[in-house]
Amino acid sequence: MKSCQLTKIVMLTVISFLMVVSGCDLEKKDNSIAEEMERSRAKIESGQTIGSLAQVYAPDAIAVRGYAIVGGLRGTGSSECPPQIRDYLTQYILRYLPDKDVNKFINSKDTSVVIVEGLMPTSPVRGQRFDVRVAAPDATQTTSIEGGRLYGAELRAAGTFGVMTKVLAYAEGPVYIDKIDGISDEKIGYVLNGGVVLDDYKIVLSLREPDYLVANTIRNKLIERFGDGVANALSAGQVEIKIPSQYVSRKQQFVSIVKSTYLNLTGQKKEQKIKELISQLAGSNEKDVAEAVLEAIGKDSLKPLKKLLDLNSVDEEVRFRAARCLLNLGSDEGFSILREIALDDNSSYRMAALEAVSMSARQSDIEGLCRRLLRDGDTKMKIAVYERLRQLDDIAITAENIAGDFSFEQIALTRDRMIFVSRSGQPRIAVFGGPIYCSKNIFIQSPDGYITINGLPEQNFITIIRHIPGKPEIPPISLQCSYELGNIIRTLGLEPTRKKEGTMVGLGISYSQIIELLKKMVEQGAVDAEFYAGSMPQISLK
Repeated sequence: MKSCQLTKIVMLTVISFLMVVSGCDLEKKDNSIAEEMERSRAKIESGQTIGSLAQVYAPDAIAVRGYAIVGGLRGTGSSECPPQIRDYLTQYILRYLPDKDVNKFINSKDTSVVIVEGLMPTSPVRGQRFDVRVAAPDATQTTSIEGGRLYGAELRAAGTFGVMTKVLAYAEGPVYIDKIDGISDEKIGYVLNGGVVLDDYKIVLSLREPDYLVANTIRNKLIERFGDGVANALSAGQVEIKIPSQYVSRKQQFVSIVKSTYLNLTGQKKEQKIKELISQLAGSNEKDVAEAVLEAIGKDSLKPLKKLLDLNSVDEEVRFRAARCLLNLGSDEGFSILREIALDDNSSYRMAALEAVSMSARQSDIEGLCRRLLRDGDTKMKIAVYERLRQLDDIAITAENIAGDFSFEQIALTRDRMIFVSRSGQPRIAVFGGPIYCSKNIFIQSPDGYITINGLPEQNFITIIRHIPGKPEIPPISLQCSYELGNIIRTLGLEPTRKKEGTMVGLGISYSQIIELLKKMVEQGAVDAEFYAGSMPQISLK
């Protein structure tokens, strides 16, 4: 009996002790949580920016590379192909081109293995297009890939290879070899706008010190500033960001604004900060930083920014930057000033003003300004305006697809006659001030002699003759068309087909050959117009 009572006493003592210890632990845990919460609040209320609390990871341009086949070479290709690449291409062809005899296809003199390289855009999104470079390896006997077509190529991160590595992009299309600037290496070309990004790449904020409260506060702040769905707190250490639609064309600027966003800036502190930033924008060398922070702060920056619009009190750069910031914050006053700058022939900021308007203004405002600038005397300005209008599908531009390889576009509302040809992005020939007619007496021949454009003064039509390269036994194709430049381009570029009545349409000449002929027609006075070629693709994988 005494033993039983003693056991109960011991058990009660142990339970009491455990309860005391447990209570102490709970109290310590509560104190620890409270201290952690206090530290989190202190970070938020200390007036720090997102950039000071987190590292922003925005994907740069991604270098991609792959191997593929270019076909349609008419005897200028080769059968050489390194064994490892042949094994890969064999698997690829069996998967995507099952109707092909693999060995016969690779060994044909009408095909060539090529190295495909490109740069996916900064923070790429699914479906976004980019130029790719294609080149026959030096070790092969391929002499030219001109006139060829790149069969589908899987592109992986440069430096990786094999079916087990992730495919980041896909590329295919006709090969463009530039000869406008003179003789080119015909083993190297481009597929303009031929690369396609396969996935979205979101921006990620990585907190320097993981903290749930800070991560959620950053998410809420970005949603408050840019709208629902823009941010998602994945964990205590990461916040994922989706670029808002208004910043898709200004990705780097958006990243700068995110970094510059204050988590807790209110009252007098905000007023003082804005005052400091206005002074910085007006007088320091760090104008980019000041502009980004003012835009990050938002609507409270509007009134102070408007004071910088007086031309007599600030220089042109400050006025331009203030107007751009105002427009990005939704102010019509910003648009009015930028419009004024864009229309000023003497302003060194007119192109930048047009770009700012194109990025942020209402569509009707962009179209109104651009249509007026189509009559501008500066060639580069007219082309920049044309690029903006075509992005908006404006009615001032009519476009038609030629054989799926390039676009033929005509631009109304222009006084001067000009032919613009692109050498990066979507392949296109744009005619300003059309319709344009060739002179009655015309004789133009391509440098290789395979294409002849001939028109006699007494005739109401032009004759275009095409010889088949490497096939002297095949009779040349001869077609007739009007002197109107659009009809000449269609006749050159459309695929050879026979109508029901038996007449032929199209010669199937490549885009690169057509624009080479157009340049020659202008140079020899057959076409009374200015010729302007766009810039070449900038693909540097270093």
